[in-house]
Amino acid sequence: MPATAVVTGASSGIGAATARGLAAEGYDVVLVARRADRIEALAEELTAAGHNARAQVLDVTNRAAVDAFAEDLPACSVLVNNAGGAIGTESVATADPADWRAMYEVNVLGVLHMTQALLPKLVAGGEGTVLVVSSVAGHVVYEGGGGYVAAKHGAHTLAATLRLELLGQPVRVLEVAPGMVRTEEFTLNRLRGDADAAEAVYAGVPDPLSAEDVADTIVWAVTRPPHVNVDLLVVRPRAQAAQHLVHRVEE
Repeated sequence: MPATAVVTGASSGIGAATARGLAAEGYDVVLVARRADRIEALAEELTAAGHNARAQVLDVTNRAAVDAFAEDLPACSVLVNNAGGAIGTESVATADPADWRAMYEVNVLGVLHMTQALLPKLVAGGEGTVLVVSSVAGHVVYEGGGGYVAAKHGAHTLAATLRLELLGQPVRVLEVAPGMVRTEEFTLNRLRGDADAAEAVYAGVPDPLSAEDVADTIVWAVTRPPHVNVDLLVVRPRAQAAQHLVHRVEE
């Protein structure tokens, strides 16, 4: 019987690409996101290609809904905690606390809800995997990133702590921390819909990472032998040496 993989934030970007990658590896994929039309279309695409996939409309910040979902799920071998996002680039002095709260809810508490709810099934399966998609922002601070950095640092800390606490249990805890990734929505959402500002982020950068690049990394980590734990994998484009050091060419 194929193993089941749950992917949150599967409606676009890294989540959708990861779902495609895991389906191609033979997993039964459960697509979790808030936007029904997006995940239903993806489920139809995967099913038409001969894979097993189903859509589950779910807000990972809603604990009662997460618990109900977990109770109804027969089994789970892989949980990819990908749902997240950034809001704004304001300084610490001027940021709206509501934005920080929203980022913490989805990037940290969403991961906590899903992990707690599905952990019994991950343990019961005998070879469970929890993967947290964090960010290089969770490891290095930068101006204008306070709220997002704090949230992704929280996600990193959650993963690292869980790994210690599950010692001796048949569950791996993996973390993939992407650097500069160009997806259809992340930067646009962060910059509150300003398309020109979002485009400028990637101006002159040769080959930023794509969602498929990160998904390929996630799928590779998940499909290592069960005794191999990829504690932390940082993946950046060659053009990005550090948060503040990005190679750009004239366009």
